[in-house]
Amino acid sequence: MTEFPGGNCRAQGCCVLSLAREDSWLKSLFVRKVDPRKDAHSNLLAKRETSSLYKLQFHNVKPECLEAYNKLCQEVLPKIHEEKHYPCALVGTWNTWYGEQDQAVHLWRYEGGYPALNEVMSKLRQNKEFTEFRKERGNMLLSRKNQLLLEFSFWNEPVPRDGPNIYELRSYQLRPGTMIEWGNYWARAIRFRQDSNEAVGGFFSQIGQLYMVHHLWAYKDLQTREDIRNAAWHKPGWDELVYYTVPLIQEMESRIMIPLKISPLQ
Repeated sequence: MTEFPGGNCRAQGCCVLSLAREDSWLKSLFVRKVDPRKDAHSNLLAKRETSSLYKLQFHNVKPECLEAYNKLCQEVLPKIHEEKHYPCALVGTWNTWYGEQDQAVHLWRYEGGYPALNEVMSKLRQNKEFTEFRKERGNMLLSRKNQLLLEFSFWNEPVPRDGPNIYELRSYQLRPGTMIEWGNYWARAIRFRQDSNEAVGGFFSQIGQLYMVHHLWAYKDLQTREDIRNAAWHKPGWDELVYYTVPLIQEMESRIMIPLKISPLQ
């Protein structure tokens, strides 16, 4: 048999190349492809026809102060909502029923984006009644946090509705880098959840805890919620969309909330 010089080296080289290709193929199974579109999430996912900014507030109230807190909010918040010189509107205000207890949740819309937010905050700092309100409210709270949000372009506009309803706020902490994927899947998934007018609004965070998504739903009661959610699984395609969105989530939370009397969402 004729032996070619360097034959073993060639064989070893082929083996190394083969292993390198195999390693590259294996890595491709686990490394996420980068989305080629180079633009901010806010430009790709938010509604372009509006420039509304939303603020979501979570107030953890001292249990013994919740009734007084609600009374105070019902006296003061409508004045801000109805003031024509403040470019903001109260979308909804609730107490958490199931989930984190003794918690108040407020959702505001600033029509005009960040300039509107700055204008409202500047005017409120000069409002003596609001200053006193904040001081009195602060004595009732254990903690508070907020987030600034934009609304997804494919979700319903959160508009006032009659009640009585219960509301579910489903909050998702996404893996960094997956917001575009989430938007692509839910642009299709929301079509499966419109039959009973349960979809209220969908938002994603800009400031505060990032890569947060909030979906707001309205139901007549808990049993209706269960029935509507179960019905979605009988619609072809819903299970596939859930299958692909679950891996994008790091953490999720559900709050069942009861609206206050002043809430436009009843």
